[in-house]
Amino acid sequence: MPELFDSFWVWLQHLMHQNPVLPLFLIIGLGYVIGNFRVGSFSFGSVAGVLFAGIIFGHFFGLRINPGAQAVGFALFIFSVGYQAGPRFFSAIKEDGLKYFALALVVTLSAVVITLVAARLLQADPGVSAGLLAGGLTSSPTLAAAQDAVRSGTVSLPDDWDREAIVGNIATTYAITYIFGLTGLISIIKYMPRILGLDMAAEAARLERESQQAISPTNITTRCYRVENPDFIKMALGEIRDTYCERIPVSTVIRDGEKIELEKTDHLQLNDIVELTGPRRLFTRGIQDLGPEIPPEWNIRRVQDSAQVVVTNKEVFGKTLGELNIPYGFGVLVQHITRTGVQLPHSNELTLTKGDVLTIIGPATSIDRFGEYAGEIERDISATDMKTFAFGIAAGALLGMISVPVGGVSLGLGAAGGLLASGLIIGYLRSIRPTFGRLPEAARWVLMEFGLLLFMAGVGLQAGGNIVETLGHSGPTLILAGVVITVVPIAVAYFFGSKVLKLNPAILMGALTGAMTSGAALSVVTAEAKSAIPAIGYAGTYAFGNVLLMVAGPLLILLG
Repeated sequence: MPELFDSFWVWLQHLMHQNPVLPLFLIIGLGYVIGNFRVGSFSFGSVAGVLFAGIIFGHFFGLRINPGAQAVGFALFIFSVGYQAGPRFFSAIKEDGLKYFALALVVTLSAVVITLVAARLLQADPGVSAGLLAGGLTSSPTLAAAQDAVRSGTVSLPDDWDREAIVGNIATTYAITYIFGLTGLISIIKYMPRILGLDMAAEAARLERESQQAISPTNITTRCYRVENPDFIKMALGEIRDTYCERIPVSTVIRDGEKIELEKTDHLQLNDIVELTGPRRLFTRGIQDLGPEIPPEWNIRRVQDSAQVVVTNKEVFGKTLGELNIPYGFGVLVQHITRTGVQLPHSNELTLTKGDVLTIIGPATSIDRFGEYAGEIERDISATDMKTFAFGIAAGALLGMISVPVGGVSLGLGAAGGLLASGLIIGYLRSIRPTFGRLPEAARWVLMEFGLLLFMAGVGLQAGGNIVETLGHSGPTLILAGVVITVVPIAVAYFFGSKVLKLNPAILMGALTGAMTSGAALSVVTAEAKSAIPAIGYAGTYAFGNVLLMVAGPLLILLG
């Protein structure tokens, strides 16, 4: 029996080494299985799952990923991060984003300082400091940028250290500290408000009341009524809307077979046909008393359509949803509002900014009219501008190769900085000219997710080779250092955000998760707040957090 097992093990190792595609996608698939495993409400997520699966395969099979494959994953991930952040990054600096930038900067600077102190106290080997920061903050951009800085030679390294050994130190330290970085961050975000005596749900509800929270249109339906109730004839159209319609529905009035345009001061007439599009619950609040419901007259009814509109018009920047009054002014419903990939809550006081994506529902002609006013319409949301995407990555790679000698040291952006800069620029240009560089959200998510997991599989495989030895030698001290790096920046930034920036606690907790680029922590905040309000803060700091933490990786290699 032992001989049979040994033969099987030899065959399995041979299989894994002979077919590199097999273990790579096994790692990604098993990573999702591990990441989706739940203990109560907690799950590790796909990134941690792939990292753990990679460590297992690296330790038991001695596998390593092809450097070219990992470089491709790295390029897809970093460029997509820049592309996503581009529209918001530049405009936020010029507008109201300074407070969010300051908060993200406090998180990054405090984490860098603590990491440097910890590395000095531990007398850590080169690369360990970058791994500590990346793992303590669960920051994949920090990890990617630090490893690239070592491999590309953009930072000076000790003469007696091999580059791959330093890259291995980064990977192993990241893997060891990542576990608490993830679970600790989520736990802190969940329990810190309770320790401070904050009721997140109450704070979010208070902010919603102050901002006149609007109804998020869900379960959209269209119904038609023939006006036969004389009580509605006596009321002006504006009064009917304010009384029954909650500022949401789109209405079409048909009189004698023709669609007519009515102002708020106009009145309905008997036998008018009123077609209303809105949330299903609208039709249980009295508006159905207009008269008998009738089937829609499809020969005259304008068919409802949906599209995404990217906000690029300067006249829209800085205006609230309440000021725009989109349902009445344009005859369309705003179903979703997305900023840097995060869905924001509907609020009459929500201010639109460059690059916001509005998913709208309504007649095709009304969508066209709103799209022409607000920015650019995207109906064909499956098309991807692969030409710009490919040339953008190529330009980023070239940009990263440029270096300038200063004091005997070559200074440059490196591959990570070049790809990030290229992505930021193309994403920003797309916000100005939406027909340029189209990369739909679903396509961007696939490219960024696959790129990240491909890169993370390589990190796990590399860390698996010596993780047992490192854990036995200095694992406890590294874990303790990672704990401090996770906890202290959150505490410092919370104090800064609440006392200096005076942010609402629900917004602030969301902003902290954005500054640490942790989508998993954001989901915990929104669950605690029982509201999507924290997503506003997350979207405000996310772009800045990505850029600052990416810069921090090479900086620690240089200083540490």
